[in-house]
Amino acid sequence: MVDRKTGSCHCGSVKFEVTLRDGLKNARRCNCSLCRRKGAIMADIEESDIKILKGEENLVLYQWNTNIAKHWFCRSCGIYTHHQKRSEPPGYGFNVACLEDFDPFTLGDIPVANGARLSLIGDDKS
Repeated sequence: MVDRKTGSCHCGSVKFEVTLRDGLKNARRCNCSLCRRKGAIMADIEESDIKILKGEENLVLYQWNTNIAKHWFCRSCGIYTHHQKRSEPPGYGFNVACLEDFDPFTLGDIPVANGARLSLIGDDKS
């Protein structure tokens, strides 16, 4: 079942659409140093399944450690919208809480991915 959902950052400067081919695939949190701090629930998509509808110029890229993963945030409100995965660089993830008309608290217990194991730098604090 293919479903298209729209989402945005907090201030609305960035709007995007995701194509969900199998619902919220691999919904999870991550224990790497960045994800522990941002606390977002992420789900997997392919690069072709995210489309920035508005505000691409307002997205800021953040990279660290191996510089493989790419994390995008709104430069105005700071909300993380999506990222290119470091464990599977062609793969992408997005912030489930950015979806319109969706309450991430309805998901119940969310598994935690061990992203810290991929770090080249001690406890990933760089």
